[in-house]
Amino acid sequence: MRISVFGMGYVGSVAAACLAEQRHDVVGVDLNPVKVNLINAGQTPVIEPKLGDLLRESVREKRLRATSDAAEAVLATDLSLVCVGTPSLRSGRLDLSGVEKVSQEMGRALKGKKSFHTVAMRSTILPGTVDALVIPAIERESGKKAGVDFAVCYNPEFMREGTAVADYYSPPFTVIGAHDRRHAQPVEQIYAGIDRPVIHTEVRVAEMLKYVCNAYHALKIAFANEVGTLARAAGVDSHALMQVFCADEKLNISRAYLEPGFAFGGSCLPKDVRALVYRAKEMDLELPLFESMMPSNHTHVQRGIELVLGTGKKKIGVLGLSFKPDTDDLRESPMIDLVKALLGEGCEVKIYDDKVELSHIIGANRQFVEETIPHIGKLLRSSLEEVVRESEVIVVGRDAQEYKALPGLLTPQHTVVQLARSRSLEGTPARSIGICW
Repeated sequence: MRISVFGMGYVGSVAAACLAEQRHDVVGVDLNPVKVNLINAGQTPVIEPKLGDLLRESVREKRLRATSDAAEAVLATDLSLVCVGTPSLRSGRLDLSGVEKVSQEMGRALKGKKSFHTVAMRSTILPGTVDALVIPAIERESGKKAGVDFAVCYNPEFMREGTAVADYYSPPFTVIGAHDRRHAQPVEQIYAGIDRPVIHTEVRVAEMLKYVCNAYHALKIAFANEVGTLARAAGVDSHALMQVFCADEKLNISRAYLEPGFAFGGSCLPKDVRALVYRAKEMDLELPLFESMMPSNHTHVQRGIELVLGTGKKKIGVLGLSFKPDTDDLRESPMIDLVKALLGEGCEVKIYDDKVELSHIIGANRQFVEETIPHIGKLLRSSLEEVVRESEVIVVGRDAQEYKALPGLLTPQHTVVQLARSRSLEGTPARSIGICW
């Protein structure tokens, strides 16, 4: 198939590379010339395991190229996947400017196209956005009619940063929301080689599904952390408690995210919860559980800050800056809030994260760094040994399995604050404090 992918961020670049590996003819589209040039050179615009090899091979075999010309991409393809970002505004309202701009560009391109074109939205958007914004914008700019000259489906993605390539080939299911089942056929065809169920549903159901999934993921993290905090105060091993809780696979379903640790972050969970809360207020609805998620998460960040400050020491080494392993994404990472608070209290902070190299960060991630934490780059160190040697307190932001040399570097003079529990640190000479255990 001939497919164009709009937005070469984490979702779009992975989708483009995987589609090209499946022998489709793919055109990536992005307004950022740096991303376009990187892809055309066979290089990845984001840090993601296995993505670099896929891109390099696909470009070498001429199955993938990138452009900033939306019209060229639409005219050269039969199906377009839209993967542009939908970040939060200060109010929590979803910023749909990227979706609106792409819809307008697609409409202008379709104005001169004679053949039928299918658009599959993959950007995370609230229910009603396809009908209220995407379709009207395309119809207005093209002068054509949805369902007659073109079709718009909604096809949410279920990829996690750090495991996105594996998730693309092994999703829980494939969901396609369409007003007419026939319009979903080209979208379903691109997943023909993936052995997972395909679920056809209404557009609004598909639009809301991603939010419900992400809200539930956010809920599970906040729930486990509050259970862990209460258990620690009561002298109960929170991990033993949750291990029993998760043994009930009939009702509790899954163990994913149900492990006490640090706060949630990243580019999806915080903004999607805020969007739901904002929409509920607009409709004069009270959703107290959703409204409690972000305050609970913020409180948990404060617990981590107080735990570090409670050591009474000033030389702090922080292991892990991005919001999770195997990614360089710093957007809304709780570790950044922790570092900023420690700096504000006069602490000397050094950071080690081998996935974060500020000179290589681009796009929305780069914008976040420049606007929010431009000074933190000076605190990054390239050596784990240096950070441990020059620190009194070591803050482990992620599972210490990522830092295999750490146990051998710790001394009785060190205090380790674990925001993620790691059995590999048990038995070390350092004093260890867990945030929930």
